[in-house]
Amino acid sequence: MTNAITIGKMLQDQKYIADAAISTAVFLAQELEKPILIEGPPGVGKTGLAKTLARILGSPLVRLQCYEGIDESKALYDWEYGKQLLYTQMLRTQLDQKLGGAADLTAAVKALADEESLFFSENFLVQRPILRAFLSEKKSVLLIDEIDRSDDEFEALLLECLSEFQVSIPELGLISAINKPLVILTSNGTRMISDALRRRCLYLYIDYPEPEREVEIVRAHCPQICEELAGQMVNFLRKAREKNLRKPPSISEALDWAEVLTLLNVRQLTKQIVINTSGVIIKHQADLEPIAELATEELA
Repeated sequence: MTNAITIGKMLQDQKYIADAAISTAVFLAQELEKPILIEGPPGVGKTGLAKTLARILGSPLVRLQCYEGIDESKALYDWEYGKQLLYTQMLRTQLDQKLGGAADLTAAVKALADEESLFFSENFLVQRPILRAFLSEKKSVLLIDEIDRSDDEFEALLLECLSEFQVSIPELGLISAINKPLVILTSNGTRMISDALRRRCLYLYIDYPEPEREVEIVRAHCPQICEELAGQMVNFLRKAREKNLRKPPSISEALDWAEVLTLLNVRQLTKQIVINTSGVIIKHQADLEPIAELATEELA
């Protein structure tokens, strides 16, 4: 990747229609080797950007889905205790011989401690997403998805990882990344992300696109749809997002709706078509009535 314009074209070739802010953020993240924190409403293409970049770079996508209570054993590393126990059983004779020669309990404990490194080595280390991305032989794209679902303790855990690209494992020491991954963190804004984590990241806000770009996105993913119908769809969805809906229709729903309308051979949006297909763009019963009212106001 050479510049932001080239990145924009490469994203477009993969049907990800990016504006200049998105292309520039990706370019800077590559050049500065800094993570990007992407915020915005659900379904506007935050996760999709990471997936598309992995395809463009020919890199493995390593995804960490955040949730409440996530900790280092799920994000960084864990020990394969079952395998350690199995090896202990298999080496019991050798251990008995070594400990049997100890003069007293203190000497036995010391002798056992001397062999501890055998059981806390990389042979028994389970690489979770962050460590797996750091130790990948090929530069990867590390997606830390929905960081706002985690808690403050997990954010603190990420600070060292994302600022120094290294993981501290007490039994093994400091492990640095073989290849620094391209790191993308996404947030739907359900919780405020700490300033400490924000300082370590470039910031990008992805909102619902302008009408012209949304039409371009729809037609890129569903080329069979005519431009007039795509424009009608986008106009209706933009007005729907202005309503006080529990779940406003996202770009994901727009693409699903375009596919459904194409499948039904629809050429023009009508009130009845909206009502019949509202289950594609609406996900809560409480939102059905406002959508029906909007269809009555806007469409014949």
